[in-house]
Amino acid sequence: MSTSNATSSPTLSSSPRSFSSLLVLCLIAPLALIPVGLFTLAGNGSSSHLKLASLWKLRVGFVSSKATAALSALRPNDSYPATESPWPMSYSEENQVAFAPPSAAENETLTEKPEPDEPAAIEEPVRVVKRYSRLERLEARLSRARSAIREAALVRNLTSVHADADYVPRGPIYRNANAFHRSYLEMERLFKIYVYQEGEPPVFHDGPCRSIYSTEGRFIHEMERGHNQYRTMDPDEALVYFLPFSVVMLVRYLYEPGSHKTDAMRRAVVDYVDIIAAKHPFWNRSLGADHFMLSCHDWGPHTSSYVPHLFKKSIRVLCNANTSEGFDPCKDASLPEINLKTGEISGLLGGPSPSRRSILAFFAGHLHGHIRHLLLQEWKDKEDPDVQVYDHLPGRASYESMLRQSRYCLCPSGYEVASPRVVEAIYAECVPVLISDSYVPPFSDVLNWKAFSVQVQVRDIPNIKKILMGISQPQYLRMQRRVKQVQRHFAANGPPRRYDVFHMTVHSIWLRRLNIRIADST
Repeated sequence: MSTSNATSSPTLSSSPRSFSSLLVLCLIAPLALIPVGLFTLAGNGSSSHLKLASLWKLRVGFVSSKATAALSALRPNDSYPATESPWPMSYSEENQVAFAPPSAAENETLTEKPEPDEPAAIEEPVRVVKRYSRLERLEARLSRARSAIREAALVRNLTSVHADADYVPRGPIYRNANAFHRSYLEMERLFKIYVYQEGEPPVFHDGPCRSIYSTEGRFIHEMERGHNQYRTMDPDEALVYFLPFSVVMLVRYLYEPGSHKTDAMRRAVVDYVDIIAAKHPFWNRSLGADHFMLSCHDWGPHTSSYVPHLFKKSIRVLCNANTSEGFDPCKDASLPEINLKTGEISGLLGGPSPSRRSILAFFAGHLHGHIRHLLLQEWKDKEDPDVQVYDHLPGRASYESMLRQSRYCLCPSGYEVASPRVVEAIYAECVPVLISDSYVPPFSDVLNWKAFSVQVQVRDIPNIKKILMGISQPQYLRMQRRVKQVQRHFAANGPPRRYDVFHMTVHSIWLRRLNIRIADST
């Protein structure tokens, strides 16, 4: 009995120990295999740990503006797409983010669980200082100006909400008074023009200040003034570059009348642009897109064609703003043609009240182009007291006095689309009647010409009287008041005054510069 108990006791006592050992082994073995599996996954290119590390790094890192905005949108709910890489190529390529996926060693470190008595290591964020070039800083300012103008355009009031001691744009003569005012103020704050100093007068840096080409000469002279608020002597500070050649002077000094040979003019323009491109980096950087020329001569568009990039890419400020001859309103600007017969600019504005204007419509001018031919053919010999059309004024009649006696002034195109009669009518407070094909009126991206002028198709020349008689008296009075209001934008002043023709011309160039973005050639 006692022997039986002695032999059975060891068997009963060892059985629980074996069972306990087996149980411990079953629990510990899987835990020991987990790190091995994790290292195996990392070695096989599994993305699970890579994503964990990368998400943490993106949340604490510093990136450029676009990436920051994208990350900010993710932060409110800390949700990350499980299938997308946390390092989009657009971040690293476009924004130059200095983050790279963690190395294998980093992955291994992240998988190791720190000891309880050791604080978790916090990885320092990587800071990248982006150094912007002067051009990039200029473009950034332009971008902010664009945003301000777009925001101002949302205000559809007829009166600008911006304060201005000199003038606050208001009324229907503007497409959007608030947007124009904001744009004008941004221009005064930011816009700088560099005038190339190469070239000698009179073909360069000079121009006529009298005759129908006076707008060209006055602008060149104003840009040559050292204290002009827009001119900068530092080309790296400029937003646009002025090619200061005068087409009028090219024709005067390099063209033989009647020869139909323009080779000398072509060589002068081509050589000038070649010199500019060789001495300065700016033409080649943009292929001329931030350069501009200005001309009031009929040959202005043709002269620009001597240099293909000048014609196709540069800003061309032209009186002859004819879309059928390549004028592009998106990049080119229409320039008003002002006939300063003596060069005098005082005493040009004003006229009698509407009640003292006895003539319905008036025109006087030589046969000059097919539109004038149609107008004279239709109305010259009718001797209609309401519509008075002449190729020569009778007796001692004064052209200026006839303008001031008329309610509407007919402004037909000549051989080219531009006509000085448009500005002459505005000066005389006579509602202009535009008769042309393919003509873009000056400052039409800002001004609403339908509010203060009448536009008649060439085919409707026989119906001019019917069209004008169909305008009610209240409507005519409104248009006439608006003509008086718009005078300030066409007035020539010396020195220029804010919002006058010089500043409006500069503003047209400013708007075209806003339409493009220039990048460093490097």
